[in-house]
Amino acid sequence: MNLFPSKLLLISFALMLLQSCSTNNKITGANVDSFIVGDALPDAPALSGRGDYKVGVRTLDLINKNQVDILHSKGGVDPLYDRSLKVEVWYPAILPEGKKELVSYNTTLGIYKDSTRPLIPYTFAGRALRNAAPDLTTGKFPLIIVSHGYPGSRLLLTYLTENLASKGYVVVAIGHSESTYSDKAAFQSTLLNRSKDDLFVLNQIAALSDADSKSFLADLADANNTALIGYSMGGYGVLNVAGAGYSNKLDTVFSQLTDGSNALKVRTTNNEAYKASMDPRIKAVVAFAPWGMQRGAWDAKGLQGLKVPAFFVAGSLDDVSGYEDGIKAIYTGAVNSNRYLLTYENARHNVAPNPPPPESLKPGVNFNEYYHYAEPAWNGQRINNINQHFVTAFIGIYLKQKDYEKYLDVPQNSNEKTWIGFKPRTATGLQLLHAKAK
Repeated sequence: MNLFPSKLLLISFALMLLQSCSTNNKITGANVDSFIVGDALPDAPALSGRGDYKVGVRTLDLINKNQVDILHSKGGVDPLYDRSLKVEVWYPAILPEGKKELVSYNTTLGIYKDSTRPLIPYTFAGRALRNAAPDLTTGKFPLIIVSHGYPGSRLLLTYLTENLASKGYVVVAIGHSESTYSDKAAFQSTLLNRSKDDLFVLNQIAALSDADSKSFLADLADANNTALIGYSMGGYGVLNVAGAGYSNKLDTVFSQLTDGSNALKVRTTNNEAYKASMDPRIKAVVAFAPWGMQRGAWDAKGLQGLKVPAFFVAGSLDDVSGYEDGIKAIYTGAVNSNRYLLTYENARHNVAPNPPPPESLKPGVNFNEYYHYAEPAWNGQRINNINQHFVTAFIGIYLKQKDYEKYLDVPQNSNEKTWIGFKPRTATGLQLLHAKAK
């Protein structure tokens, strides 16, 4: 059989995709090309689309004073430092006449001080307006805090953060110091600081949302009605904040990594300080590919502490966090949580981030820049839309009391019958498990 015409068609199609990738994120004045990260594809599920609110975005610099400087601990002695955090805030906004939801985000590929993967600055487009006035006409909005992977960026999930803000949430994504592309440091900082950063940001946003605050957040965010979203190491952190105490085994490993530091002990299951940190303002948690179960981060008792509703997302072939003995084992062990597990069949670890940026396709760029975002068996934009749909349903139920249960009450395997909210023939390769709290 002569395959030459087929090869030409494939090459032509690939060139079209590359050209599309290189132009989709280009901004010229107030004009934007038709597709931006997070937009709904024709086969997007029902709740994937944008909500009724326009979206503003701002950047805040926060400082958590007198924190353990775990990177300089020695001989069991923990010095202190002021820990800086940059956060991105998306919120319902009022746009001036003639202005469009259009923003250019600045981020990087590569990893700090990695000669094989040098930092490559790039920009990409989003559907929000920088520094727009907040919409204060309908009262406060529930708060969502988002935590990225290691390494990662506060801009890693803009398809989801913008989308949720358009549906009436204040969404705050943390740039975890010593854990971003541009400042990646030793792993012990991430092990210690993830949950602590989450709690600090929750308290900071609560304070900035007071009526007497001088912040744009005054009377905007309802921190008493909060959900947490985390990806990979972000999932490791948000589960701990929500009640899943770390194990003594992890504490021992941490102490070995840090020359005898006991700093992680305050986040372990039986620690009194940890028990006191349980926060009733947190109503639900979403964990994309949470790391740690295979490494002993949790035991049965620790997972039993997770009592808020939880929505887990995983790839069945996750080779970073593990599936059967990793993410699914967390789901199974969290017996006191009303919980769900959405599985992308044949996906690996990248079930949460934006699709690969065009810069990752350029000649000479390390392959890992592309595969930091891409999934081998799934289209990234498709994953984004499905995530938007299910996170909207799940968080909408618990933070807004929306009547979205029907979107979660579906057959276990999508191949058996088209799921509610999906167009005919489009819900394939998915599994959704549900277990009620004991």
